[in-house]
Order: sequence, then structure tokens, then C-alpha cells
Amino acid sequence: MSVRTEHTYYPNWFITFSCYEWKPLFELTQAYDLVYKWFNYLQQNNKAEIIAYVIMPNHFHAILHLPDETVSLNKLVGNGKRFMAYEIIERLTGAGEPQLLGELAKGVSATDQHKGQKHRVFETSFDAKVVNSDKFLVQKMNYIHLNPVSKKWNLVDDYIAYEHSSASFYELGIAKHFTPKHYMDIGTKK
Repeated sequence: MSVRTEHTYYPNWFITFSCYEWKPLFELTQAYDLVYKWFNYLQQNNKAEIIAYVIMPNHFHAILHLPDETVSLNKLVGNGKRFMAYEIIERLTGAGEPQLLGELAKGVSATDQHKGQKHRVFETSFDAKVVNSDKFLVQKMNYIHLNPVSKKWNLVDDYIAYEHSSASFYELGIAKHFTPKHYMDIGTKK
């Protein structure tokens, strides 16, 4: 059972969410583009600025800057996950993945089934930590950017080369799929 925590307003957040049971759904469905669509929506509608990010095969990390108190972090992330989930299910259906779709269907609770949910694409909760200092911001940016070359991943030899990360933007001035807002252009104080 998930516990819903409503996050009070703070402008800068480090967030993480993962695919259900750590299944590599971003990779299997090539759903990286869905995250970029979500980023563009957030930016164009003044919901959030993306400061740093990495999209891994089965999870996601980002530092978000919320422009004002009217933006709910919970609603923002929940809507993003919902949008991505529908498209991921559509892609799995189109690819003929009945076994995986069955596994995702088994992850739906009886309560959520009554609400019409058919598949569990993401874990129900997400992690969020307030970014309240420059030191913490830099620490989390390093964590995000080094994720593809850390622990078990080794997705690339050089973290700057990872395709779905803001590392090349910060290290080389090259934005690959999305241009984040540079961390020097925001404040970390409330």
C-alpha cells in the first residue's frame, strides 16, 4: 500500500520515479521521447523548469524548478506518469507483448481496478527531496549525470556520452534532446 505525501511548496526538487518492479519499460518501448514531451509541456506551460535529468532504462531522476506556489509537485509528477503510462501500454500492445502486459496488469490493486486502471506501469509513489543549497544541488546533479556509468549500469564508457542525460549540456554546452534551464539561472533559496 502506498502512502501519499503531499509535498509543500518549495521551488527546487530532486525527484525520482521508477517503472513497476524496475522493469526496463523506457528502454523496451523506446519511451525516452515521452519524457521529453513531458518536459516540453512543463516548460511551455510554465509548470516547471528542468535543471538536470537522466532517463535510465527503468527509472528517472531530475531536478525541477517550480516557478510559483500554485504548482503542485504531486499533481505535476502524477500527470506526467499517467501520460507516459498510457503511451507505454499502447506501445507494448502494438509490439505484441502479452506476457509483459499481463505482468503489468497483475500489479494493479483491486481498488485501482475499480477506478478503471488496467496496468501498473510505474511504482505508485515517487521520491522527492528539497534542493535547498548549492552544495546539495551540485551533489544531486553529479549523482544524476554519473548514474549511467555507476554500479551495475555501465551503459556508456563516458557519462557525457549517455544519450538521455543533461550531462553533455553542462559539460560541453550541447543539448541532445532537450535544453534544460542552467542551474546558475535559478536560486536554491526559498
